[in-house]
Amino acid sequence: MLGILLSRVRVEEKLLLAAFKSRRTPVEIIDDRQIVFNLQERNWQGFHGILERCINHSRALYALRIFSDWGIPTVNCYEVALVCGNKLETTSALVRNGVPVPRCRVAFTPESALEAIEELGYPVVLKPAVGSWGRLLSKVNDRDAAETILEHKEVLGSYHHSIFYIQEYIDKPARDIRSFVVGDETVAAIYRHSDHWITNTARGGRVENCPVTSEINALSLAAAEAVGGGIVAVDLLETRDGQLLANEVNYTMEFRNSIDITGVDIPGAIVDYFIRVTAGKRDEHV
Repeated sequence: MLGILLSRVRVEEKLLLAAFKSRRTPVEIIDDRQIVFNLQERNWQGFHGILERCINHSRALYALRIFSDWGIPTVNCYEVALVCGNKLETTSALVRNGVPVPRCRVAFTPESALEAIEELGYPVVLKPAVGSWGRLLSKVNDRDAAETILEHKEVLGSYHHSIFYIQEYIDKPARDIRSFVVGDETVAAIYRHSDHWITNTARGGRVENCPVTSEINALSLAAAEAVGGGIVAVDLLETRDGQLLANEVNYTMEFRNSIDITGVDIPGAIVDYFIRVTAGKRDEHV
């Protein structure tokens, strides 16, 4: 039996369920709002593969950890979710594997963060270590703004604000690139255009097809491999001199706005990969 672990049946999940149906492959919906795990009893042995599509990172991470402990194959796996769900983990993995990224600093106090910001040079971008959809990002243009934002973060005092992840601001050409990697193939890519420096489609970014050049393909595959592979979306930044940098890697990617634009059946590619991978895992245990 195959399962799809989700929080809500959004457009993406409807498309995935339709892809399963068109391939005459039954799949059971597992709602993370209702699931209860008994850690002393492995009562999920009927599943030989689970496709993870949770909205909440913590739910995804913990569920994947448990399924992994029980020997149930998942896409993506726990290790990929662990790395991609934290920007420091992601950047560290990319750097370890020689993938080009924007210059980055990590600090633990407002004082050391201010020192790091001034060493990098204004403007810089402050990001929470855990977050998505372009939320809680700050572009810091000068020292006054830096002192104010750092003070606010210290007063807020939550986990999201206790670690200072500082990245150089890339003066990109009013767009970035998101590529979609499925297994060992970059199946599609899009430009995300915006007059704002944050280009996420969740924040109003406009989408256009981006041809998958050899450079985009090589960098996307390198970034995907660095975080553990599987099904990921890689965010790439273009510098003014034409260099590509890997910015972030997303492990539960959204793709609803990219199918018609690229002409690529992204949900079909995901389902085909998932079926192929889990079939191989199942055969190993037969």
